[in-house]
Amino acid sequence: MPEPEIRELRYFRAVAEDLNITRAAERLGIAQPPLSRAMRQLEHRLGVDLFDRSGPRLALTAAGETLFKESGPVIDALDSAVRRTQRAGQPSQGLVVTAKPGVATELLHLLVGELRSELPGIEVVVSGFGEQAGMVRDGRADVALVSRPFDDLGLECEELYEEPRVAALPAGHELAGREVLAADDLAGIPAPRWSRADVAERNYWAARPDDAVDGPVVQDSSQLLEVVAFGQAVALVPRSMAERNIRPDVTYRPVTGIEPYRMFVVWPAGSRSAELARFVEAAVRYSAGPPVASGA
Repeated sequence: MPEPEIRELRYFRAVAEDLNITRAAERLGIAQPPLSRAMRQLEHRLGVDLFDRSGPRLALTAAGETLFKESGPVIDALDSAVRRTQRAGQPSQGLVVTAKPGVATELLHLLVGELRSELPGIEVVVSGFGEQAGMVRDGRADVALVSRPFDDLGLECEELYEEPRVAALPAGHELAGREVLAADDLAGIPAPRWSRADVAERNYWAARPDDAVDGPVVQDSSQLLEVVAFGQAVALVPRSMAERNIRPDVTYRPVTGIEPYRMFVVWPAGSRSAELARFVEAAVRYSAGPPVASGA
């Protein structure tokens, strides 16, 4: 049986995402008839129906659902291989490092300052919440500083340190008068929702996942603290963030019974470049304790 072409898989995924041939064709920049023919040809190659065309709108069959799930990693792996190949062919490859603003970038400033003379081609990309592991996996970055939880599929990682998390409460909140809180004390209180957070990440940032109440969506640590200050939510943050962000409208209290904040350095599985090894070695040397940081 002839194997599907990569182009066909990309076309299939566009149709499967939109479940509308016309919209998928517009997104792909091709006409609708060739796209319809390509889907029929793919079904013929595989010997199964990928789409249920009997209803008022297009739907995936069980076979289509399977192909959609299984083809994602294939496309991602190819895209990653292309990016890495193109970078390998450049005169100066350098080392692309990524982290999100806050605790991670405070550490990154220290590392870049130490390594700049040894690795003059080092490039820093400041990324958003939850993007770092994916950027390393798909070849947009060579190494990242990232906190748990994250998907470590296809990655190697080394834990650098951990620190307690504390509750950030609005000044005057009824819980602010206690010296120490328990996770149960935060049950039913709205917690900020990080943009693009998956289930594991949302559970981690809630003190009581089973009783979690969604608060406002936040994009960064500064926005998170403003949401807390206005009394819209109570947040769990790294202790180092609390120590750096002392303000009259936010009160911080220790919380027992919750996971700590854990920082990792991650890189692609099997990667053994000298520049990467030097960066990881330097990062591990800072693992005796977290830096004083400006955000989560």
